[in-house]
Amino acid sequence: MTQTTLLQYEAPWPVHAIDWCKSPSPGHQSRPRSAFRLAIASFTEDYRNRIAVVGLQDERVLVEDDYTDYPDFVTLVEANHGYPATNLQWQPATATGFPWTGKSPSTELLATTSDALRVWEYSGDAPLASSAYVGRQPSGGGHRLTLKTGLSGQSKVQNQASGAPLTSFSWNEKAPNLIVTSSIDTTCTVWNIDTATAITQLIAHDREVYDVAWLPGSTDIFVSVGADGSLRAFDLRSLEHSTILYETPAPKNAPPSSTASRLPSSPLLRIAFNPTDSNYMSTFHMDGTDVQILDMRSPGQPVIELRAHRSQVNAMGWSTTDHPLLATASDDCQVLLWDLAAYTQSATSPRAANARLNSPRPDVKKRVVSDPIMAYSASGEVTNLAWSPQIPGMTMNTGHTTAPGEWLAITSGKSIKALKV
Repeated sequence: MTQTTLLQYEAPWPVHAIDWCKSPSPGHQSRPRSAFRLAIASFTEDYRNRIAVVGLQDERVLVEDDYTDYPDFVTLVEANHGYPATNLQWQPATATGFPWTGKSPSTELLATTSDALRVWEYSGDAPLASSAYVGRQPSGGGHRLTLKTGLSGQSKVQNQASGAPLTSFSWNEKAPNLIVTSSIDTTCTVWNIDTATAITQLIAHDREVYDVAWLPGSTDIFVSVGADGSLRAFDLRSLEHSTILYETPAPKNAPPSSTASRLPSSPLLRIAFNPTDSNYMSTFHMDGTDVQILDMRSPGQPVIELRAHRSQVNAMGWSTTDHPLLATASDDCQVLLWDLAAYTQSATSPRAANARLNSPRPDVKKRVVSDPIMAYSASGEVTNLAWSPQIPGMTMNTGHTTAPGEWLAITSGKSIKALKV
């Protein structure tokens, strides 16, 4: 029996935000179906955007290539969202054991950012009907997606009475009640979503903040990137100052700036930590074709630059295995997978057991890497991507077994493809 390596879904609208569930649904841990759930959000330029949870139409699509009479994924439930979601995430896997005050153990949380931070409660605990009608109606199959809380606070910035649009957020894995959001009003806000309160808000950048990420394993330190071209680190224990880890060089041929305060810079759009060695972060510039890898211990310039895309990079993400790969997606219709282990640690190091020590010395010059280990060509510009966690091999009702591994979901227009890595 062949193992499927590609799953596909056509959404009814252009897809922007996407995330793969971090853990199986409560009570269904042994079902392959519950590990293959995606949350997706539309991108239309109006106030009629949607978010949806999609899941496998039938588990047999994982082992039977000829099972193609139906789509691989179907919509399980959807909800109105108003403005497009700039980011969308499932709860971290740690959330299942967290002592929430107002959440049933049988439900899961999702969060979105747009004009506010919204926390959604998803319930898929009813038995899944096996018909093709699952989830066409909100009642179908017992799936429910309900808005739990909407959080938009006062802004610290002058002339901004209500909360400004949010560009992204990061969900803390160690303390899943903490979310930090980034905003176009130059601020970042740390929220306790369990009590629906803002813990702190700080002016993080000189211009819009585009992305934010918690340091893995920390509940105090996070980093952010923005339109001023800087990557900054903040520590909630000492908010008087931030650390600038990297500033983009001014673009070549930049016209002289009309105002002295607005020096031309190349905005940084996204930031992501290597999950197994959090000394390393990846970022990329607006309209940039390269991806920069930075080392927290030698700030100031990238230690590695990834050069292979032929058009602007749109998204990137690290896999969560012991040997993480970095995926990058671009307008050149390519998704590239990078294995940076050889460049970021010396295998002969006697200190290899400690991932914080086995990285290049700060005086090492920047390396340019232009050979990804894998490339996938899509039919159109690839706008976003999301990794699955490591999915164990499972035995299905039919007796077939699925091979363990990771999947990578990519979005291009209305199409979503899930690739077995």
